Amino acid sequence: MTKRILTRRDFVASTAALAGFSIVPRHVLADSGETAPSDKMNIGCVGVGGMQGMYDVKNVSSENIYALCDVDENFLRKAAERFPKAKLYRDYREMLDKEHKNLDGITITIPDHMHASVALRAMELGVNVYCQKPLTQSVWEARLLTKAAQKYNVVTQMGNQGYSAEATRVACEIIWNGDIGDVTEVHSMHGGGFARDVTSWPTGEVTPDTLNWDLWTGRAPEHPYSAKIHPSNWRGFLDYGSQMIGDWGIHMLGPANWALQLGSPETVECFSVEGVNPVTFPHYAVKMTFPERPNKYVPTGTMPPVTVHWYDGNAKGLFTSPEGLTAADVERFNEFFVGSKGHLGTRGRGEEVSLLPKSKLEGYTLPPQVLERSPGHYEDWIGSCKTGGTPCSNFSIAAPYTEWILLGTIAWRFPNEKLQWDGKNLRFTNNELANEFIKPTFRKGWELPDLGV
Repeated sequence: MTKRILTRRDFVASTAALAGFSIVPRHVLADSGETAPSDKMNIGCVGVGGMQGMYDVKNVSSENIYALCDVDENFLRKAAERFPKAKLYRDYREMLDKEHKNLDGITITIPDHMHASVALRAMELGVNVYCQKPLTQSVWEARLLTKAAQKYNVVTQMGNQGYSAEATRVACEIIWNGDIGDVTEVHSMHGGGFARDVTSWPTGEVTPDTLNWDLWTGRAPEHPYSAKIHPSNWRGFLDYGSQMIGDWGIHMLGPANWALQLGSPETVECFSVEGVNPVTFPHYAVKMTFPERPNKYVPTGTMPPVTVHWYDGNAKGLFTSPEGLTAADVERFNEFFVGSKGHLGTRGRGEEVSLLPKSKLEGYTLPPQVLERSPGHYEDWIGSCKTGGTPCSNFSIAAPYTEWILLGTIAWRFPNEKLQWDGKNLRFTNNELANEFIKPTFRKGWELPDLGV
């Protein structure tokens, strides 16, 4: 393959080329060369408002939006105006029980704590699933969906769009080619957050008539409704979300997870925490150590041990530029690879990549392409549903990734303690109290089967 210089124009040209990709349905592939319009999937959309709901609906609207479901009637009504032929439901269980034979797939765009419940029910009924990130709110639920993916064999995709970005794949190829040497450290951070000012349960508000708060609560403990929770700030609450590590961390660390083939860490340690309270997530910094790991893409077949650092909220201020880089070198990026021969930065969800400092780009030639380029994250899922393919962030990849990411949401409770993690058996070996946070406590009537977890 001809090598090329890494330029912005290359990325723009590649994106334009991908825009022309079209999906050919299974029956057309089996046909004798005759071209026909693509079959349209019947898609049910669970969660059509809030942070991301309508965005996901629009991104699969090349297909037939067959059903819409939301516990908030206001969101449901607005979505129905755009898709007037869609059947309307308030309860995802009713929608799936009645419509699963008519549905080819569903999107799940609801608070983190209910992702696994909806995804598992759809998978049990043979419905393909596109679920927003983080795939689950708890480590145990992530392992549950790994098992479910193996058992039910439906087409799945987590909504970490950066996995489909060309820059993410270029980052993998640069690292696998050895261009920055052995990567021994990764740093990533986000200074934002949700409900940072809430430290006790809000009370005294009347639940709107248009909202079914019991359905919204789902498997979580019962608490009174508050506009400080729904529709926008639930991700900051311990019972519902995962704060920034689950909001942006799982986007930004995508290139690291893929390029470094991270698997399961050996230890996780919180080295700073501020603002601990019983209701919402604090600001914290955590590091996880991963052992030597197999990687078929590198000449040696293995990658060296690596430590991954995450800085959440105000803890972002603890990050210091890796040796050899200035503040100006790092200001544009939010994930940094520290290698024995150099540095690499990625930005956003993994949509931009650069050697650092940028002077290293002068005369630099990209390594040969190894990974196929994506038609787009939603298109990858839709196309795979139609052709029997495997999306890039299917649950066999996304669930183990979510599993190690969510260890950060446990570690801050035990500051400056190196927790030893036994990934195979899904437990900490040196702290029984920490093990109590691996699996959520399910409200009566909302329990999930363990599937051998």
